Amino acid sequence: MKKLLGLFLVLTMAWPTSAAIVDNVDAIGEIEVIGANNNAQKSDANGAASRVMAGLSAELTEDVRANVQFVYNTAWDGASEGRSLNTYQDEIYLAEANMVLSNLMDRFELTLGRQFYGDEDSALLYFGPRHGYMAALSSSVNSLDAAKLTYADDVKALTLIAGKTQNLGVLQDKNADFFGIDFHMNLTDMVKAQVYGYTYKNNMWADEYQGFYGAKLSMMPQAGALSVEYARGHNGDRLVKESSDTPYLVRAEGSLNMDAFTPRAAFIYQKGVVSEYGAYAPGLVYGKTYFGEKPYQALEGKRIFNVGLDYNVEKWTFALDGFAFQERSGKDAATLEADLTATYQHNENVGLFAGIGYAKLGTDMKDAHNGQQDATVYQAGVNVKF
Repeated sequence: MKKLLGLFLVLTMAWPTSAAIVDNVDAIGEIEVIGANNNAQKSDANGAASRVMAGLSAELTEDVRANVQFVYNTAWDGASEGRSLNTYQDEIYLAEANMVLSNLMDRFELTLGRQFYGDEDSALLYFGPRHGYMAALSSSVNSLDAAKLTYADDVKALTLIAGKTQNLGVLQDKNADFFGIDFHMNLTDMVKAQVYGYTYKNNMWADEYQGFYGAKLSMMPQAGALSVEYARGHNGDRLVKESSDTPYLVRAEGSLNMDAFTPRAAFIYQKGVVSEYGAYAPGLVYGKTYFGEKPYQALEGKRIFNVGLDYNVEKWTFALDGFAFQERSGKDAATLEADLTATYQHNENVGLFAGIGYAKLGTDMKDAHNGQQDATVYQAGVNVKF
C-alpha cells in the first residue's frame, strides 16, 4: 500500500509538467457521516461512523480517461487515538483504478481495471459503496477488477464484463472469477426490457460455478412507473446447471406521480438465495440494521410487502413506509415495520438525511433474537459529493 500511495503521489506531482498529455484533471469522491441509535441488538450499528472516498479523474487524451479513487472508513469509537500515520495507510484501500476508452468505432466503450458496477438498489448485483445507513459505512466496499465492453445506440445497449471480484479489506481468498452479459432494449418510448446473466467461478465453493440469470420489464408512463423482475439462480459443475431446488426471485414495484405526492408499492418473493451480491436492504430496522452487512440474508426465503408515500416540497423529501416481512410460506407471524425519513438536498452535491424506524418482530425474528418483542432505530447523516 505504501508503494501504491507513493506512485500515486509521484504521478499527481508530474501532471502539471505534462500538460500536453493530461488536458483535464478533476477531483472525485464523497464523504458520508452517519450517527445512529438502536435497540436491535447490533452494537456495531450504534454511535457514529464515516467513510471518505477521494481520488482523481484525468483526461489522458481525446476519448481516454483514467480514474483513481481510494476509500477509508472508520467508526467513531476512540480507538484511533494516538495511532501513527502508517496505521492509517494500512486501512486505505484502492477502490477504483481504471481507464475508459469512449467512442470506439462510434458506438463502443471499454473500461479496463478496478471499477464499480451495477445498481445500488439491486437485490442481485452491485459492486460499489452503499449509502444511507450505519452498516453501509462499516462494511467493506466491493469492486471488480474487470474488462467491461458496452455497445449502445438510441434503442439498445449491450454490456459484456469479465474479471474478478474484490472485497476491499477482506481476505483475498474470498474473491471469485466473474463474468456476465446484460442487454437493455427500448421496446417503445415508455416500455423497456432487460435480460441478464452472471456467473462466479471459485474453487473454494462446493460447486465450481454459481450465478443467476433473469429478465426485467419496466413501464414508465407520465402517470407513474411499473416494473416486474424475475431471476433464477444456478450452481453446479458446468456453466448453467439447475437443480430440483433452484432458488428464484420475483420483484414487482409501482408508483404514481401526483404532483408533490408519490404513492408507492412493492412486493418481493424469494426462494432460497439467488445472489449474495445484491445491495437492496428494505427497512431501517429489518434490512439496514439486522441484515445491513449482508443484505441478501434479509431476502432469503422471504416474502416482503411494502407500501409507501413520498412528499416533495422545495428541497425536502419526506417518506413514510410500511413493511411486512414474512417467511415465504406465510406460516409464521410477520415482522411489521414503519419508517419515517426526511432528506434535505442542500445543493446538487450535498444532502442531509434523518430517519426513525420501529418494528414489531415476528416469529422468526423473535426466535433469532432471544425473544425480543420490538426494535427501534434512529439515525441522521450527511453526504457530500465532489
